[in-house]
Amino acid sequence: MNLLDENIPEDQRRLLRMRRVPFHHISSDIGREGMKDKEIIPLLHQLQRPTFFTFDFDFYKPRLRHARYCLVLLSVEQSHAADMMHRFLRHREFDTQAKRMGSVVRVSFSGITVWRLHAEHEMSFTWDY
Repeated sequence: MNLLDENIPEDQRRLLRMRRVPFHHISSDIGREGMKDKEIIPLLHQLQRPTFFTFDFDFYKPRLRHARYCLVLLSVEQSHAADMMHRFLRHREFDTQAKRMGSVVRVSFSGITVWRLHAEHEMSFTWDY
């Protein structure tokens, strides 16, 4: 399940729908409007293996790694969110739910950095072209 933070704009959600990327949105589909960061992690534990996309840098912390979810920080301007989510979900290292679980990820134009579950160091990946 792809779950979008409420800070993902409607125009970007529309682009994801056009690309047939399935997702749920916090506030309109799951949870409620105005959920605090500290409420999001317990929500993720209740869902079936979610990949959570956000612009909130507070979620890019190795201590937040958990086997039951993936956190993805979009380190791009909001107008590029849909493109970067789509690229991330197609990347050979993250193209299945199983490959994403247990990861805290930062996605940017320069590449992908990730803290994997039980890893001692952050890993980096380039974009597949």
